[in-house]
Amino acid sequence: MASEESPLLTSSSDGHRTAHDVVYERFTQGQKRWIVFIVSCAGLLPKFVAASFVPSIPQVAKELHSTHAAVSLTVSLSTLATAIGTLFWAAHSSFYGRRKMYLCGIPILCVGSCGVAMSNSLESLLFWQFVQTFGCSGGLSLGAGVIGDIYKLEERGIGIGIFLGATLFGFSVAPFLGGVAAEYWSWRNLHYSLAALSLLELLLIYVSFPETSHPGTMGIDKLKRRRWIHITLVNPLSCLWLLRSPNLFAVVSAYSAPYIVLGTNFVLCAMQMLASSLVLISDYVLLVPLAYTIGVQYGIANKAIIGACFLPNGLGNFIGAPLAGRLSDIVIRKWQKKRKGVWSPEDRLRATWIGGMFMVPLSIGVSGLLTAYVVGPIGLLLNLLCLFVNGMGVVFVLNPIGSYNVDVLHSQSAEITAANVGVRSLILSVATALVIPSIERIGIASTDIFVTVLALLGQGIIFLTIRYGYLMRASVDVGFSTIENN
Repeated sequence: MASEESPLLTSSSDGHRTAHDVVYERFTQGQKRWIVFIVSCAGLLPKFVAASFVPSIPQVAKELHSTHAAVSLTVSLSTLATAIGTLFWAAHSSFYGRRKMYLCGIPILCVGSCGVAMSNSLESLLFWQFVQTFGCSGGLSLGAGVIGDIYKLEERGIGIGIFLGATLFGFSVAPFLGGVAAEYWSWRNLHYSLAALSLLELLLIYVSFPETSHPGTMGIDKLKRRRWIHITLVNPLSCLWLLRSPNLFAVVSAYSAPYIVLGTNFVLCAMQMLASSLVLISDYVLLVPLAYTIGVQYGIANKAIIGACFLPNGLGNFIGAPLAGRLSDIVIRKWQKKRKGVWSPEDRLRATWIGGMFMVPLSIGVSGLLTAYVVGPIGLLLNLLCLFVNGMGVVFVLNPIGSYNVDVLHSQSAEITAANVGVRSLILSVATALVIPSIERIGIASTDIFVTVLALLGQGIIFLTIRYGYLMRASVDVGFSTIENN
């Protein structure tokens, strides 16, 4: 039987550069930083589009002669569009390449943004909101794939960290900008601005973004014959097979039995998907009902000021993301050295402890108690501090998990990220719909304490993966990453 010390990826110690090493030298460090900047800008768009709309819901409902609840359907619809779109763009990127998918998706975002801005009915708004989010949703899965294309294993964490920080920072900044637009400008003009920004992003990608897929790995490159304009439809649901065997997954999660033989090693990634969802719920529980919790408790009615309360969380994401990425790379090198050159992918998950065990649970639990029992400026300031700590804690968990998925399934990095984001989006769409009813029924303190327990459960799942991951991998060899392909 394999042990935790069994080699999965052994470092080359003879100093010779392989053909695979050369693949990562196609771009200079400056070019890699520019590529990360471009994909980070594209990655923040999906959450920015959805979150910037939230503060303007009352204004939109008034203009379209509808109710707040009906207009709020756009948020759930955006989450659904993200789940579908990220699977679609990721599946096709493996066939056509990353660059082409960006060039196809962003024009759809531009058209959708203009459609949202010109909507005069709820039906029209819902349709164009779906189109808008579908167009930009590929930024999440494609970005992770691009970073896996250009960075070696030991350097990947920092790239994923910057990318993840940008996406979460967009989610935190968007409500502030949306609130300012709703209070002092127009929600229609905001979406016209998004259309203009998408055109700028399209221009940057067209002019300066190269194809990053490794030479000869794209599906279209493997065709013996192809037309001048070759169109092949790829099943977007094919990404989800990476998360199959839910019954075995449930057994491992419930009983933690180390001797169970798993039917698929991709349950590893499914476990990380569930763990990351449980941790990310804490972010949404703090931010989504902010106007009904912090806003009501501390008498904040101005939409722009409520939006500004999201900023500490975004600042925590922004500061924590590169730190988490660097930490996960350090942990990988440290444990690889302890094992005398042998790499175990679960080692990267050891970097989640500071965020998953302390920062996330404490920030959400303390915030609930503060909001319920501490009034005045001191309570508000301490709540903002909790938002900052939660922002840092979430990326200290999500960054190693995202890098881990790319490490284990490097040749399918976009697909596993898409499956992760897609299923996670569905989980979060249900969770966010229950937040305000839960607060109204059992109170903010009880709700946040319950979410604290969920976050700790998520970290427990990560612990099981660290402890028993080698047994899961040893059960069935489905082609893990090696020194030649990671």
